[in-house]
Amino acid sequence: QVRLVESGGGSVQSGGSLRLSCATSSYPPNRLLVMGWFRQAHGPEREGVAGITKTGVIKYADSVKGRFTISLDNATNTLYLQMDNLNPDDTAVFYCAAGDGGFLFSRLLVPATYNYWGQGTQVTVSS
Repeated sequence: QVRLVESGGGSVQSGGSLRLSCATSSYPPNRLLVMGWFRQAHGPEREGVAGITKTGVIKYADSVKGRFTISLDNATNTLYLQMDNLNPDDTAVFYCAAGDGGFLFSRLLVPATYNYWGQGTQVTVSS
């Protein structure tokens, strides 16, 4: 069983910051090998924002490089996304995702890499 619960979304003005958290629980513990953040603004497709492996290898989407920071606290199994210098194009529902199977680094931002998803948290950035 795997459960992901996001928190930290909200409304902020352009240039502001938000920090998303994703509390995870799994059995057996430490079964998750890769975790990531995705967002969905318009339509059914989810855009990969950032991904991190259990060993700390990280991949970012070009659109957020230098502004977003993903981190994983292995002690508490909590995933974070620090978002700075937000702009209206970042407005979306953000989802936490996790995978416990094999993966390729090149596919760290691809939804099919992940088999567990949170319920999503809204982020709204106003100009």
